Amino acid sequence: MAVSVNLAKKLDKEYEDKTLKEILDAPVDALAGLTPRHTEALKDLLGIKTVRDLGRNKYFATAGVLVALEGHEG
Repeated sequence: MAVSVNLAKKLDKEYEDKTLKEILDAPVDALAGLTPRHTEALKDLLGIKTVRDLGRNKYFATAGVLVALEGHEG
């Protein structure tokens, strides 16, 4: 099954036409709304250098799951 996702509004203009691998290997400021200053702060504080690192980070992953579960409590 093919999956198509339009991420244009979620990415910096420079990355809109890049492959998934290129986006994952990019610095976190490839994400719309983040700046090189954010990239440096995440690198210095948590060792996060790329979009891939950000997505794999246990703190961000846990926060994402908690937000997804919000409203589904028993």
